Amino acid sequence: AAMGTISYMSPEQARGEELDPRTDLFSFGLVLYEMATGRQAFPGNTSAVVFDAILNKVPPPATSMNPALPPKLEEVISRALEKDCELRVQTASEIRAELKRLKRDLDSTRTSSVTTSSSAAASGSSRAVNVAAAPTLAKRVSPATIAIAAVLLVVAAAVAGIFAGKRIFRPELPLFHRVTFRHGTILNARFAPDGQTMVYSAAWEGNAPEIFTARPESPESRPLHITDTEVVGVSSSGELAVLLKPRLIAPWVNLGTLARLPLAGGGAPREVLDDVVSADWSPDGTQLMVDRRDGAKQKLEYPIGKTLYETIAWISSPRVSPKGDLVAFLDHPQYGDDEGSVVVVDAQGKTKQISSGWISLRGLAWKPDGSEIYFTGTKSGLARSLYAVTLSGSERLVARSAGYLTLHDVSHDGHILAVQENDTALMSGLPPNGTREVNLSWLDFTVPRDLSLDGEVVLFDETGEGGGGNGTAYVRSTDGSPAIRLGDGVSDALSPDKKWAIINPPQRPGQYNLVPTGAGEARSLTNDAINHLAAGVARFVDAKRFVFLGNQKGHGLQFFVQSIEGGEAKAISPEGIGSARFAVSHDGQFVVGTGSDHKTYLYPINGGEPRVVNGVDDSERAISFTGDDRGLFVYKFAELPAKIFRMDLATGKRTFWRSLAPGDAAGVDHLGGIIISRDEKSYVYTYAPDLTDLYLVEGVK
Repeated sequence: AAMGTISYMSPEQARGEELDPRTDLFSFGLVLYEMATGRQAFPGNTSAVVFDAILNKVPPPATSMNPALPPKLEEVISRALEKDCELRVQTASEIRAELKRLKRDLDSTRTSSVTTSSSAAASGSSRAVNVAAAPTLAKRVSPATIAIAAVLLVVAAAVAGIFAGKRIFRPELPLFHRVTFRHGTILNARFAPDGQTMVYSAAWEGNAPEIFTARPESPESRPLHITDTEVVGVSSSGELAVLLKPRLIAPWVNLGTLARLPLAGGGAPREVLDDVVSADWSPDGTQLMVDRRDGAKQKLEYPIGKTLYETIAWISSPRVSPKGDLVAFLDHPQYGDDEGSVVVVDAQGKTKQISSGWISLRGLAWKPDGSEIYFTGTKSGLARSLYAVTLSGSERLVARSAGYLTLHDVSHDGHILAVQENDTALMSGLPPNGTREVNLSWLDFTVPRDLSLDGEVVLFDETGEGGGGNGTAYVRSTDGSPAIRLGDGVSDALSPDKKWAIINPPQRPGQYNLVPTGAGEARSLTNDAINHLAAGVARFVDAKRFVFLGNQKGHGLQFFVQSIEGGEAKAISPEGIGSARFAVSHDGQFVVGTGSDHKTYLYPINGGEPRVVNGVDDSERAISFTGDDRGLFVYKFAELPAKIFRMDLATGKRTFWRSLAPGDAAGVDHLGGIIISRDEKSYVYTYAPDLTDLYLVEGVK
């Protein structure tokens, strides 16, 4: 397993050999190189490229990119970057001594330069000689060189102190105080106006959500006895904005009726608006900003009725700025995926993207003075950390924890409310001829992408910490045999003969590789301008063709069909596909998917107009075609247990097939990735227990 950041590994670590302190000296040499040149010694877009460079390539001399560097510093860096650890510098104290000598020599040269210049000022007769010599001295010892040497000395001293068991720097780290101690899910949390009282809604032990309050000085939370309700905002005057009867319509998206309710109690909630996802108060507590569903679109309105932003995808965590002139939110381009960017919009509806490239992004709040926006996200894996970004786009890391963080609120004195999640995904399934489900989970975030026609092999990927920053694709027998690693990337489709898999490797724009599940050579499947989305959005039509979901630059998502032998992909649907989940009929005639209006359609693969599937409402998902292609398997997305029905396409008649649910449903609000074998006797599915704890975080800078 690759432990640590690959770009800073030593050759012996890359080869999996025994390590000693000299491996850290190589890594330190990489840091020195980067500080001195402004670039990494071994850059690369993929892990494989970086590993190859570490093992086989020599970086360009540091002085070739920064001519102002002293040659002696180049020697120090080169000795640290020796690939043979026997030829490498052997101790940190040697590096420290070399840098001390270098700094001494530079200081001595600088002193000589100053003395010479002073003599020139005092003696007119020597002025011409000294002025002529000054450029040479300046070239030899520039202020930048001295600054670099000084910084390197400080870092070297810190590293030497670490090796000696000393703590040179003692940064003040944020303090995490646990607030909740029950088994379940925190839906939302906010500070009351006093900055001390915490108001949160939680679904404990699988029950309906309820509103609670808590104080820092007590481990006990007090219920407000307001059930089936989610708090989404607290005004400066102590009035709650809540969602009544919230229901899950997509991952991380609840929909309910917005209502106002005094925090102090008394009276029933006053309903304001239906089909609301989230809300926030203006700074003076007189107006509400809402994020609501309007047909196929999600709209951001502030005040209510004035649309500032709308999308056919989804947004989350909209918050009004401390001055009330801007709204910040997280913009997610793909429905059902939390990848996204941080965006601000002003009162005229002008938007600005200020932070992007986040593969998991949840939770946002303004810094009290409005100078920065806090958010929690990650650009690799799933472990979200707390970051801050200015309106000009300058990002900084604020805090990390041992788990997955989601920001909920910031108090007027800068304290943070965040939840720490046990962010895992588990896979269960029924193998052929099985009588009970088996646990098919592999690492920490196991998501099935395809199931063989006979139900014997499942294609899945790991996209959590275990899967690494790029994700890892696997195949596994549903009898529980060990998984077989196929390579980096996210898996998509399994061929009818189970010999090949379509993998989306870690690159941008996304493309596909065809990878053997056994013996054979992998090859590129696509190489075009289409962004081929990852995560189970391709399916084989037959042994020669596959369907995938993607988009061209500046265009919406579409279904395409393409030959595995190459050639141009052909669009078979209009733009604006609204969900990544789809299925292909066994006879290769149709794709069933969700349109931009969130209705279910049949898209002909060989040409023709799509037709709507009547009888499937917005809260339902079409899983797959029945074995005879005459019907669809459908279920309600947010219902648990998930009741699955066979729906006849011609008549709309439904017959119950079976119910699916994990043994422990605490923190589980839906099932996903349900795939049924063609003979309808086997299946797999995934579920993610969202078990969270609320934390009060102090000392955030």
